[in-house]
Amino acid sequence: MSAPALLRPRSAPGLSARLARSAAVTDAGHQLRTADIAGWLDERARAHHFAVRRAPLDGLDGWSFAPGTGDLVHRSGRFFAVRGLAAEVGEGPFRRWQQPIIHQPEVGILGILAQEFDGVLHFLMQAKMEPGNPRLLQLAPTVQATRSNYQRIHRGTRVKYLEHFTDPAPGRILADSLQSEHGSWFYRKANRNMLVESAGGVVEPDGDFCWLTLGQIGALLRQDHLVNMDSRTVLGCLPQPGAGPGAERGSLHSDVELLSWFTGERSRHDVDVTLMPLAEVEDWARDKDGIARPDGRFFRVSGVEVKAGNREVTGWSQPLIEPLGTGVAAFVVRHLDGVPHLLVHARVEAGYLDTVELAPTVQCTHRNWEPVRPEDRPPFLRFVQEAAAAGSAVYSAEQSEEGGRFLDARIRYLFVMADEDTAPWKAPRGYAWATVAQLNSLVAHGRYLNVQARTLLACVNSGAVRL
Repeated sequence: MSAPALLRPRSAPGLSARLARSAAVTDAGHQLRTADIAGWLDERARAHHFAVRRAPLDGLDGWSFAPGTGDLVHRSGRFFAVRGLAAEVGEGPFRRWQQPIIHQPEVGILGILAQEFDGVLHFLMQAKMEPGNPRLLQLAPTVQATRSNYQRIHRGTRVKYLEHFTDPAPGRILADSLQSEHGSWFYRKANRNMLVESAGGVVEPDGDFCWLTLGQIGALLRQDHLVNMDSRTVLGCLPQPGAGPGAERGSLHSDVELLSWFTGERSRHDVDVTLMPLAEVEDWARDKDGIARPDGRFFRVSGVEVKAGNREVTGWSQPLIEPLGTGVAAFVVRHLDGVPHLLVHARVEAGYLDTVELAPTVQCTHRNWEPVRPEDRPPFLRFVQEAAAAGSAVYSAEQSEEGGRFLDARIRYLFVMADEDTAPWKAPRGYAWATVAQLNSLVAHGRYLNVQARTLLACVNSGAVRL
């Protein structure tokens, strides 16, 4: 994929200022006070019947292990499948491995509908249950649907408000980009991330939907497990609220220098990834509970049966990726002449369509690295862990990942201030300093920032953290 010639904001005129006004409204919006939103989610949970229980993979209704390959597939041939993957990379302590991975070729829609009330932009958010969420109901985008969902392959009810995103009125698209998902668990998965402003009259929210300002969402992002991953990735794709023109203003590296470094990182990595039969994956074993490694590292493939009163389909079974251990994703931050810079990592993940994407400074699950020599562990991991333990991070919250595909997937997200001793301006190979404005400009294009980096960028865009 070729890089854009320049990093320049590509957004509707005045959108950055409108987002800044919305981010400044934190206590109450058009519909709810911020302090009442957690209670509203609890009320919506009581209004519907939800139940999730574990089930053996070979007992999931509609799912089976395909003859010959052993791939775990749905009888419709749609939705997704769990296949095997073989990867070989050119550097690092883990250079060759095999694993199960989710293969979902469909491009879904993650869309948030926006509308002004009293001159302040609001976002239509949904109380949505996902079986893998630690807190079953979280705030989701207006529309969160795979193509199979909105084409009603499951024969369920229609997806509410879908028409705003499949047929938006001219001039109403405020942001739209194709973004990757977790490259360690998905094979080349992408979703369309959209912000669309409603045309015409006031859109009345359904009972499971509410209008919130960007500042209200930012306040909720300071709490654990209230805003789901799909909301965070859309918010991470917005232009920086209140930012003026010129992404490289005050930056250590010019736009061209940053793009040249990133292009060089994509070019220098040799990555060989192929799908393979799940039944032939080495170092993984299937038992009555799922598919996992005997050493208990990384993740397992588990099964669940679901009852959900407010979904397009009220009952179903499915496999989920269940990470083993809580992850950490952290940006190390420094200031140059008052301008905050984030230390980004050009990270290789087997499931990316391109070789690398820009990730947080640290992104890993510590228990997976315990058998590795300390000198081979991720740079800055110890520094970030010590800051988290000391409570000195400027932002720290535990958030869950996509609950429709992952079971109890928890990541501790952090911003940690550094100095020349802990994070020099001369960054190690594979790392570079970039301003928030530069990252906001890059994320307008697909497959530059990974999903964990977009979550952290959403925290900045919404005012959850001020750097």
